[in-house]
Amino acid sequence: MSSLQERLTDGAYALGWSTVRKLPEPVAARLGQTVADLTWKRRGKGVRRLESNYARVVPDATPERLAELSRAGMRSYLRYWMESFRLPAWSAERVKNGFDPKDLHHLTDGLASGRGVVLALPHLGNWDLAGAWVTTKLETPFTTVAERLRPESLYDRFVAYREGLGMEVLPHSGGSAFGTLARRLRDGGLVCLVADRDLSASGVEVDFFGATTRMPAGPALLAQQTGAVLLAATLWYDESPVMKGRLHPPVEVPETGTRAEKTSVMTQALADAFATGIADHPEDWHMLQRLWLADLEPRTESTDGGRL
Repeated sequence: MSSLQERLTDGAYALGWSTVRKLPEPVAARLGQTVADLTWKRRGKGVRRLESNYARVVPDATPERLAELSRAGMRSYLRYWMESFRLPAWSAERVKNGFDPKDLHHLTDGLASGRGVVLALPHLGNWDLAGAWVTTKLETPFTTVAERLRPESLYDRFVAYREGLGMEVLPHSGGSAFGTLARRLRDGGLVCLVADRDLSASGVEVDFFGATTRMPAGPALLAQQTGAVLLAATLWYDESPVMKGRLHPPVEVPETGTRAEKTSVMTQALADAFATGIADHPEDWHMLQRLWLADLEPRTESTDGGRL
């Protein structure tokens, strides 16, 4: 990305947080849907990749069905952005009423145990809203990590935005994040990680909708090293303005095997939980990048291995 493109991107996000947050909610929703439909009609690289990913999730879908899914997916994705731009202006009551999770006892019981909880999520629904709900409704702060973005000012905007919602945000790059996360868990804290796409090139291979991809080893390794409870959560939208979610049963550490073998089993269990939620609500899975190994471009010295 050129410096001009970086400045334009940063400016676009700045405009979103400064302008969209001031719009009435129905106006913001209509704006998001309009932008989504225009983007979908252009059939750019992100839309085509989204449709390709949906083809793996719904392998028997016709081209017409995939087109419907990708249009709904872009509307869901823009709903995420419209909500995220407006979240800093939401009242505490609006945040508390904006999310309705099922089987919440898996999370509250884990926190009550004092062992700490690692909560892993895919790119489903609005994970920022779910996080704001946790800090507001449950009055539970948590720690997460964020991918380093360019320009640096854009990364700083995202960090400030999430910190304003009550999250502690650590940079994904560098070697200190894992140690800090482990300390938070040993203190009985909560760590939330979006974990359906490996950003480190050292992830664990899993079977995901019948094909191989890599997912981060971090959630499973943290649970093993600290004794924390490991949970998966999935999110989705329906026709109501309230986002829905589900906390899945704890992923146990296998009793036998090497650390790598245990990590593989646990990460596969997370992938299976993610797949359940994604299969039920594919249009709310915002994966506009290459994911499966078969879809990645060959590695070269000048690329990141096709992880776009």
